[in-house]
Amino acid sequence: QVQLVESGGGLVQPGGSLRLSCAASTSIFSMYAMKWYRQAPGKEREFVVGITSGGTITYGDSVKGRFTISRAYAKNTVDLQMNNLKPEDTAVYYCSATLQGTTLVYWGRGTQVTVSS
Repeated sequence: QVQLVESGGGLVQPGGSLRLSCAASTSIFSMYAMKWYRQAPGKEREFVVGITSGGTITYGDSVKGRFTISRAYAKNTVDLQMNNLKPEDTAVYYCSATLQGTTLVYWGRGTQVTVSS
C-alpha cells in the first residue's frame, strides 16, 4: 500500500507561482510513474504532467512552458512548480502513482489551488 499526501495549495493571484509537493509513504520512484491531475468544479479530471520511472516527462498542453515536475528521491517527493498561473488553473490537484506495466494506481486526496485576484 502506498500513501500519497499533497501539500502546497492555496490562493494566488494571476501571474503568480505555487509549488505543490506530493509525499509518498515509501520509496517508489524506481517502479512507479508519478502523475499530477487536476479537477475543476463541474469538469472532468484533467492530466497535468507525468514522469515515468525512467524519467520521461510528459506535460499536458495547457501547462506546457509554465509547470515543471521534479522528483526528490531522498525525500520521496514529487514537486510541481507552477508559474504564470491563470484563473483557469483553479482546481483540486491530485497526485497519483502508477505501478509501471500495470493498472495499479494510488491517489492522494488532493490540494486546492485557487487563482484569483
